[in-house]
Amino acid sequence: MLGRTANSLFWMFRYLERAENTARLLEAALRMALTRDLVTAEAEWRSVIATLGLQGAYEAAHDGYDGLQVWNFVLRGPSNPGNVREMFGAVRSNARQARINISSDVWEAVNANWMAIDKLLARPAGQTAVGEVLGAIRRAGTQVHGAFEGSILRDEGYHFARAGTFIERADSTARILDMKYFLLLPSLSYVGSSLDTGQWEQVLRSVAGARVYSWLNAGQIEARGIVEFVVLDDRFPRSLAFCRNALRDCLGALARNHGVEGRAALLMRDADTRMSYMTVDQIFEAGLHEFLVDFLASNAAIAQAIAEDYRFHA
Repeated sequence: MLGRTANSLFWMFRYLERAENTARLLEAALRMALTRDLVTAEAEWRSVIATLGLQGAYEAAHDGYDGLQVWNFVLRGPSNPGNVREMFGAVRSNARQARINISSDVWEAVNANWMAIDKLLARPAGQTAVGEVLGAIRRAGTQVHGAFEGSILRDEGYHFARAGTFIERADSTARILDMKYFLLLPSLSYVGSSLDTGQWEQVLRSVAGARVYSWLNAGQIEARGIVEFVVLDDRFPRSLAFCRNALRDCLGALARNHGVEGRAALLMRDADTRMSYMTVDQIFEAGLHEFLVDFLASNAAIAQAIAEDYRFHA
């Protein structure tokens, strides 16, 4: 497979995952903001912008953190080149470049959803419309992934696409969890309070894990259990452990296909060594923030190594 085709598949699914994760983050913030006072609601919207790394661009365009301004900036803001409308355009562009390597079902799912989302985001989304927009973005991700899993040959293109998915998913989960400690709680005095519980629920909703976590833990919301679930539970498809396991399988399949292991596989093994036997108590003892910063750096290094190993830009 040509490097540029592999790059298109990798980034097609990174952008698809990023758009879906962004929609989930906005949905969780919207739910939280509607049940809080104005000061707390503003903090929620500020945390969304911080999680997405858009503080500079947002504050250059807006003075305050009003929900309407935040979600439109994230979804379609012209001063935000990484908005969701542009993300889905990038999904379609990469799908078109890899057209001969994806099925008609996948192309049709991408194209139909791109047209629907582009139309929905042609104008600002108001309070009554934003729920419909976010639902459409989440459904788009589900439909494209479903078409892909149900119709694609399990060759190297499949593994490049899945590698992109799990690199992006792990990055999103780690960033959401990291922001919890630094932005969602006004101060350490709130730890253990009802606000603290509400913020942990927001983390679970942001990673689509609220219902399954509640089922596994009899509805008990507490920091230790949530971190263990989101970081270490390899049964949950958005946990860091699940993403790492899936990415390792993708890299192993690519190495067998090409007959050689690259630097990405070596970095993957090193990351596995550091994480495989770690417990939630060890994570808290060393520092959750420090653990997540290290995870994000490792994840980014693996993504870069994949691009270099398989000559994405050759």
